[in-house]
Amino acid sequence: LVFTVATAANKSGDMFAQTRDALAAIEATLAEAGTSKSRILSATVYIADMARKPEMNRAWDAWVDPSNPPQRACIGVELEADTLVEILVTAAA
Repeated sequence: LVFTVATAANKSGDMFAQTRDALAAIEATLAEAGTSKSRILSATVYIADMARKPEMNRAWDAWVDPSNPPQRACIGVELEADTLVEILVTAAA
């Protein structure tokens, strides 16, 4: 199993951009580990502002492998300053 977590390096106030950047970081880490987003088993998405979840969903839906959508949970939490989203995934190697 591969476990990885990511936030966006760019801490803009844009939830879509932060989600897209975090997902790109996850995809790169998975590739380094010899796997891919199509092998993600589960994802936990921590969101600083649940009212902005639709913005995160747009980025997620554009990124996720539609033939293998993983089980996903979204949780509203307090994150470090300027971080709007943090994503943790478990994938098969």
